[in-house]
Amino acid sequence: MSAPAENMKINSERLWDSLMDMAQIGPGVAGGNNRQAVTDEDSEGRHLFQKWCEDAGGTMGVDEMGTMFARFEGSDPDALPVYVGSHLDTQPTGGKYDGVLGVLAGLEIIRTMRDLGIKTRRPIVVTNWTNEEGTRFAPAMLASGVFAGVLERDWAYDRVDAKGKRFGDELARVGWKGSESVGAREMHAFFELHIEQGPILEAEGKQVGVVTHGQGLRWIECTVTGKGQHTGSTPMYMRRNAGRGLARVTELVHEIALKHQPNAVGAIGQIDVYPNSRNIIPEKVVFTIDFRSHVLDTLDAMVAELNARAPGLCADIGVKFSAELVGFFDPPAFDEALVGRVRDAAERLGYSHMDIISGAGHDACWINRLYPTTMVMCPCVDGLSHNEAEEIFPEWAEAGANVLMHAVLETAEVVG
Repeated sequence: MSAPAENMKINSERLWDSLMDMAQIGPGVAGGNNRQAVTDEDSEGRHLFQKWCEDAGGTMGVDEMGTMFARFEGSDPDALPVYVGSHLDTQPTGGKYDGVLGVLAGLEIIRTMRDLGIKTRRPIVVTNWTNEEGTRFAPAMLASGVFAGVLERDWAYDRVDAKGKRFGDELARVGWKGSESVGAREMHAFFELHIEQGPILEAEGKQVGVVTHGQGLRWIECTVTGKGQHTGSTPMYMRRNAGRGLARVTELVHEIALKHQPNAVGAIGQIDVYPNSRNIIPEKVVFTIDFRSHVLDTLDAMVAELNARAPGLCADIGVKFSAELVGFFDPPAFDEALVGRVRDAAERLGYSHMDIISGAGHDACWINRLYPTTMVMCPCVDGLSHNEAEEIFPEWAEAGANVLMHAVLETAEVVG
């Protein structure tokens, strides 16, 4: 199949205007967005996206998890479609581009095709996956996880937010609980454009990231149990301080991740201390370790070393350590042919680029289990994301969207 002409480019101003228009829905308090999944704000953003898709000639389908599929016909209606997209939901203090760029760049491909009179053999479907962020309803990538058969639909419906509201009930309340069976669709390929959410591309002066792998992860919820005692009247040698256990495990996690550089990272994120009083020695600390690597053997080795060493480090100071795996996915290797098309498109279009591994989880990581998948990345300023100060430049969005379009059109097979 032939590649699209090198002078074929998206309308950069229109893409940027669409990003800014979507950012008006669910504004944050510091210039970003708070458009969490299956809220009224999310619903409003979905309605706008649907209008844009229908104005561009698409027909909208919605599955039982609320994922939106805007189909644009090709010359062969029986050919498996090429899917492209990401998510419109945000963090509570999210930016304007995380996920949104991938959805609206997919729409911009369709708009550009209409402008230029381009047709493909395969249909193209622009997708908005529900609840990628997982902030209101954990876990992240919920709808794509159900689509991929990793999570059960009814289990997903029963997820509750901090106020005890069920995901399934809220999805119905906002009007986006569709009738289409989840996972019923077949794909020829799936593409996702996303901001890097890290500092590498900007630091290296590259306009485009060619994503070869995603990182696998292991979330391990740990509990260190000691004895709650008065901080003033308990001699130091008689203390069973769970906080010291946390400190020892924190250093261990850092040591393990450093040992496996450059292929791994690790840190402790969420921490809850009990009873969390300024004059009581902590009797219990519950915290979550996040290990990530794109090499499965490395990921498994990190977890094994934690389980082998942490109990002894804690026992040495009179506290008890226990751990439970609460989240995981294995590292995906994206489809080599699609990765090659992304790389070739960046070269043809003259964009500086580099191979990169995605440090964050994405819907593409689950879809990769079923169908040929890959990702394109663009830089973000200072690597900042999941923050209202998240920022990209219009030329970065343009470069990523142009590479995405060329790879998608080559895969969908331009016929005129």
